[in-house]
Amino acid sequence: MDIATMISLAFLVLVVIAVAKTARIVPQRSAFIVERLGKYAKTLEAGFHLLVPFVDRVSYKHTLKEEAIDVPSQACVTKDNIQVVVNGVLYLQVVDPKLASYGINDYRYAAMQLAQTTLRSVVGKIELDKTFEERETINTQVVLALDEAAQPWGVKVLRYEIADIELPATILDALEKQMRAERERRAVVAQSEGEREAKINVSEGMKQETINLSEADKQRQINEAEGRAREIQLIAEATAEGLRRVAEAINTEGGKDAVGLRVAEQYVREFGKLAKTNNTMILPAELTNIGSAVAAITKTMESVKQS
Repeated sequence: MDIATMISLAFLVLVVIAVAKTARIVPQRSAFIVERLGKYAKTLEAGFHLLVPFVDRVSYKHTLKEEAIDVPSQACVTKDNIQVVVNGVLYLQVVDPKLASYGINDYRYAAMQLAQTTLRSVVGKIELDKTFEERETINTQVVLALDEAAQPWGVKVLRYEIADIELPATILDALEKQMRAERERRAVVAQSEGEREAKINVSEGMKQETINLSEADKQRQINEAEGRAREIQLIAEATAEGLRRVAEAINTEGGKDAVGLRVAEQYVREFGKLAKTNNTMILPAELTNIGSAVAAITKTMESVKQS
């Protein structure tokens, strides 16, 4: 191989290296930081770009997608001095590639450490019983603290989620006993409430039954009273009608004689009954004469009629 050929091959290799150093293809949702002679020059967005060979250099590559960072488990002490082990997941996104490159050395590591520190501080302000209930509050407070601290890094903290909270075995045993006692208490309360409701229902039923019986008895007495009143009214009306007809019959021709005859018959009949019952009777002298008795009764009826 002669010298000309070797020079041509070297030149070709140099051209290939220059093209490789010059051409850059940036993927979608990514950003490359370009430095020119060691100084920030520009940020390359998605697409094809040409750089100055041996002068421009891609120093940092960032993804603009949302990233999930696992925050390792750590021991936290609650407000009531109970140690719990908490781990979680941090979600963040690069919004300024330049700040993410020069604002901090490793924003992922810094965010993870800050999340652990903030979590210990937040958990230390909450009692153990509320750590499970206020997970959303804990997550929100961690996100607020991280997002404020990460602004100079060009990073947006989207959310933080507690993955698990581990309790000591002694605390778990105590909580289990507490929950068992609470369930038993609720069972006793529920049973007593049921018995109370049953007694109330029975008493209400007896009360309603008594009211219904009294109402029925009241209605029965009212009906009986109305029946007796109606009976008395009908008897009185019938008696009045009979007396009216008797009075009309007396005024007709032969009425007085008929009344006298009727009175005599009744007198004899009743006198016969009296004689059957008693052997000895004391009677007024004027009543021994039937005619006199009839005349006296007839006279009485005429005076009633005139009245």
